[in-house]
Amino acid sequence: MKKVINIYGMLLLFFSVKGQTHLDYVGAGHSEGITITSSSYIQGGEPSNVIDGSGMDAKAMEASRFLAQATLGYDMDMINALKEDLNFEAWLDNQMQIAPSSMLDKTLSVWEDVLALHVEAGEDPEEVFGPYTLHFNYAWWELNMTNEDILRQRIAFALSQIFVISMNSDLSGHIDGVASFYDILVNNAFGNFEDMLLQITLHPAMGYYLSHLNNPKEDAENNIHPDENYAREIMQLFSIGLYELNQDGSRKKDQNGNDIPTYDNSNIKEFAQVFTGLGPGDINDMVDWTNEPYFGLSIYGAEMTTPMKMYDFFHETDEKELLNSFVIPANNPGMLDIELAVNHLFNHENVGPFLALRLIQRLIKSNPTPQYISRVASVFNDNGEGVRGDMMAVVKAIFLDPEARDCAPQIEVTHGRLREPVVRLMQYSKSLPLDSPSGRFWHNGYETLERFKQFPMNSPTVFNFYNYDHAPVGELSNSGLLAPEFKIHDTGTSINYINKSYQWNYWDALWWSWHYDYGVENVGILTDDLEDMAEHKETIINHMDIMYTHGQLTDRTRQYLRDGVDLNTWDEWGVTRTLLYLLQISPDYNIVK
Repeated sequence: MKKVINIYGMLLLFFSVKGQTHLDYVGAGHSEGITITSSSYIQGGEPSNVIDGSGMDAKAMEASRFLAQATLGYDMDMINALKEDLNFEAWLDNQMQIAPSSMLDKTLSVWEDVLALHVEAGEDPEEVFGPYTLHFNYAWWELNMTNEDILRQRIAFALSQIFVISMNSDLSGHIDGVASFYDILVNNAFGNFEDMLLQITLHPAMGYYLSHLNNPKEDAENNIHPDENYAREIMQLFSIGLYELNQDGSRKKDQNGNDIPTYDNSNIKEFAQVFTGLGPGDINDMVDWTNEPYFGLSIYGAEMTTPMKMYDFFHETDEKELLNSFVIPANNPGMLDIELAVNHLFNHENVGPFLALRLIQRLIKSNPTPQYISRVASVFNDNGEGVRGDMMAVVKAIFLDPEARDCAPQIEVTHGRLREPVVRLMQYSKSLPLDSPSGRFWHNGYETLERFKQFPMNSPTVFNFYNYDHAPVGELSNSGLLAPEFKIHDTGTSINYINKSYQWNYWDALWWSWHYDYGVENVGILTDDLEDMAEHKETIINHMDIMYTHGQLTDRTRQYLRDGVDLNTWDEWGVTRTLLYLLQISPDYNIVK
């Protein structure tokens, strides 16, 4: 059998079928036994591409979409490597074996580098203030621009928006403590949730931020009562939430149809007694008035990278009744009380759906179905080997779930989320080669925080940059849909994003450091490879669709891109930068599905 196909009335393709094994359809890889010749073709565009599947971009688009979920940034080499077999589970397994990068080590390294630059400039290092927020910001950005543990760091960033401490406090001057706390999230990203919750509880940065550091037992005569702050937030924000949940995240109802609270004020008071007696675990190098830590020593004398320890004299030893009639006996050692309380919360049936919803929102979509939440919560409850709280299993369940991977959910109006500002810039920065004359990737973070209301570990409150249940007034809230990131997408940040995107593409400055005068020059993108494609609009637009919009570029936006540049009057640099700019400010890029 011989067939002739006329393509656009111009190009003639001839193909012969010999023993074709696929009877359902021909093409898209079903090309065994088919030989194709053509009267004409552009070099590199082999005639066989139209039928053997190699000319299709579906695998690259799916790889790009997965990487947009599972990393803070990727490039075309990563897409090409993953698209070969689209074995996402193997990719996850490989990433989970990579040793964690330490934020504390990176922060201290950056601080030493900063001091060296000031010394080279003839300044007295004793006069250089730090380390403080600036140096953590430098370290966080540079580490995530250069690290190999890209999945682990993606999960850590998501966790940092659940277990919140912030440099928007006196912690800004104790950056070693902030970096050390962040490393708990990094190191436990694939560990066990109970271990992570206990380590978070005992970290002095959290102890200071939520005021259970140096929290004393009851002394009624002197009107001293245990602080209730951490007791409340470990339940509301870190483990079980406000209301009893079914495994699918829906709220349980009492016999009158009302939501059932998970705890009340009396429970908070009982938990507050548990979290008494914790004080500094060590002293820092600045202390010259004591050789050992003591209860009451402030963070200005405490070693902020050492977990808090128990001072039993200041711990409340009375019996404590927690949730669901669970009782901690009187006269326990203080640390045992804390371990029992954390284990008690860890085993609450709310934790699986509570964590599942928040991680899915940060990684995949704002409105997961109850079935998706239930599947992930089920894995939290039991990883298949009888282990509860296995974060490795939870992470894999989130990314490999049909609701994350299948094409069908993408067309649902409930699917997708707004790409958060920090991720937009990070993903763009990692998508292209960069020009960094100093070899450093120091982002001061302050302008991004001011313009976009977001930068890691700088949230305004313990409730993060946005609440998980935020619903913008209007069509979304009327439809019962959540859109957390829209809390910081307003008339100011939206215009700022457009202006900053213009800067990123035309000014050769993705961000600013505060050490330009010390030789840390601005970092800009290099678009030479894209410019080589610029003479063919469709070629470069298709490439950008794979890279940034994962094959979901709409016909409307595609036409805007076509109309936005004139190949007859613009050079390749101008065409490339303008297309990147227009794509970045489009809804197709900013809403990821």
